[in-house]
Amino acid sequence: MTELRAAQSAKILVVDDEATILQTLRYNLEKNGYSVCTAGDGRRALSVAEVEKPDLIVLDIMLPELDGIEVCREIRKRSTTPVLMLTAKDQEIDKVLALEIGADDYITKPFSVYELLARIKAHLRRLQATHAPAETGIVKGGDIELDAGRHRVTKAGRVIELAPKEFRLLQVLLENKGRVVTRQAMLDRVWGYDFYGDLQTVNVHIRWLREKIEDDPSDPRCILTVRSRGYLFKD
Repeated sequence: MTELRAAQSAKILVVDDEATILQTLRYNLEKNGYSVCTAGDGRRALSVAEVEKPDLIVLDIMLPELDGIEVCREIRKRSTTPVLMLTAKDQEIDKVLALEIGADDYITKPFSVYELLARIKAHLRRLQATHAPAETGIVKGGDIELDAGRHRVTKAGRVIELAPKEFRLLQVLLENKGRVVTRQAMLDRVWGYDFYGDLQTVNVHIRWLREKIEDDPSDPRCILTVRSRGYLFKD
């Protein structure tokens, strides 16, 4: 995403192989002021995303050519654009896998258009907040230093590249160094109080964060799990 549009004029890519769903979502999104582009299969979705550079993607899991999981995985290699996945009802493994490979949210079919619109608005508001001027200040823990003003993290002087939500999770943990932060508190502070996802979202992102800052992610020494409570950062 090269330029963030205002939330109400954002461009949204809808990917689904059912023409009626594409038509319904295009109508309702455009009615609410959004610019809409569509794709009916996975390969087309990647091409459209590359050209159109949408602000948010609504992506069905069950697609021809490439399924939604593969499409999301490819998108995550090159972009942090929010991805809201459409999953079949009761397919719990799909929901978990969607979060594992980088989706920001999911909604099960059949779904309410009003609920989908509410989630899209919530994600775009958070996207706007992410691109707002950052608070200044430096917080440290062990050999980790986070500079909020420069949106920069270093480990023993080496720059660590973090995705926006990984950065905010680390910031929350460092600001509460030595204290347990519950998963719900992390969900509220990083994803927002109107986020519809569950606590598994936090667990997945903590694992990604550990892979980037821990010497041995399988035996973490900085970000510790406090069973049944949450996580804490230890010097």
